Amino acid sequence: MLLRLALPLAAVLLCGPALAATVVVPPGGLESALAAASPGDTLRLAPGVHPGPVTVSTTVTLEGEPGAMLDGGGQGSVLTVTAPGVTIRGIEVRNSGLSLFEQNAGIFLGKTAKRAVVEDNRLRDNLIGVYVWGADDSVVRRNDVTGRTDLRVSERGNGIQIWNAPGARVLDNSVRDGRDGIFTTTSRKNVFAGNRFERVRFAIHYMYTNESEVSGNVSLGNGVGYAIMYSNNLTIRNNRSVADREHGMLLNAANGSVIENNSVLGRFAGAVSDSGEALPDADVPRDSEAMDDRLRSGTWKCVFIYNANKNRFVGNRFEGCEIGVHFTAGSERNAMTGNAFVGNRTQVKYVGTRSLDWSEKGRGNYWSDNAAFDLNGDGVADEAYRPNDVVDRVMWAYPAAKLLMNSPGMQVIRWAQKQFPALHPGGVIDSAPLMAPPAGPQLAERTAR
Repeated sequence: MLLRLALPLAAVLLCGPALAATVVVPPGGLESALAAASPGDTLRLAPGVHPGPVTVSTTVTLEGEPGAMLDGGGQGSVLTVTAPGVTIRGIEVRNSGLSLFEQNAGIFLGKTAKRAVVEDNRLRDNLIGVYVWGADDSVVRRNDVTGRTDLRVSERGNGIQIWNAPGARVLDNSVRDGRDGIFTTTSRKNVFAGNRFERVRFAIHYMYTNESEVSGNVSLGNGVGYAIMYSNNLTIRNNRSVADREHGMLLNAANGSVIENNSVLGRFAGAVSDSGEALPDADVPRDSEAMDDRLRSGTWKCVFIYNANKNRFVGNRFEGCEIGVHFTAGSERNAMTGNAFVGNRTQVKYVGTRSLDWSEKGRGNYWSDNAAFDLNGDGVADEAYRPNDVVDRVMWAYPAAKLLMNSPGMQVIRWAQKQFPALHPGGVIDSAPLMAPPAGPQLAERTAR
């Protein structure tokens, strides 16, 4: 009896994998192939143009042979996925609709498309490249995304967009043009790593996304490199910003995060230039006295810290910007140690009366303009470093006073402050400035040129 029961069961187990079929789909046959597919099937698109839009509602693998294209005809999302565990691989997906209200995308992963894998695809002429709309634990990797440049910035979509998709990972993609490279909102536990961004507004734009990681990305010649807004408990590590126009990094109401081993290489450092369009955004806090773009040739700010608290900056390099770090709007309890500020026209801009010591346990930061001595050879300067003085504050408040910058009176004021530190009205002080830049990302970013 046991033998009779065991034989049919064994037959079912052996035949199970054989039930998954691989079907070659000719142009024009994708919709019927999807309707006939069983879970686990692989649909292989033959070379040629396959018309869309199409919806994948069965757990299948959809992959393209060389030359396979899926064209949406300018209507809606080209490929919509509603089934869990779907893989989309090796296809050129192009020509979505242009409705931001309807969230038209090249590849749209709906809320039920959990654990989707979108890899090794080319996305062209879509409003949004890939939209992960609530599809938890999905992976978007090694895709080549080029957005629309024929639209105004306000009409463009993002290269890769995430909404409320915990566990989603965006890895090793190349994104150009469009609005933002990656835009994420109302999500958590995401990983964005190894991506490269060019000719976009913000390379990575965080809104209300917590407990996540941004690591090993490259932003090249964009408006802002890494815009982290209203997000908490992040790890931002080993990223590069090269010749971004406004800010290499921007933290606005971002709290409790670790920012370490990143490099911002501004245009003053000889970074690659670009001819991209300036992309203003109302979400980005701006100075009332911000310098006219026509009057500056460098990156505006390496890092802008605005109303951001309890963050830890360690081992970063900020080089070649108009302002190395602008620290403002009540930001408190931020640690700043082991960083290098190199060749910025103004190393620090801080307008406030509190005294902030940017050192920790006898270790501060490296400042390229600090003409200091180290008589005991311990690698720490013998005197504290103050990046700003009362003259700087006057210049920020009354720009016309720059005409007096080299006057004897100003020189006397600065000499007096150096001789009598009690005259300083508060501000940033590094009580243990380093004599040499710490080992870190200072060489790596130059390979991006």
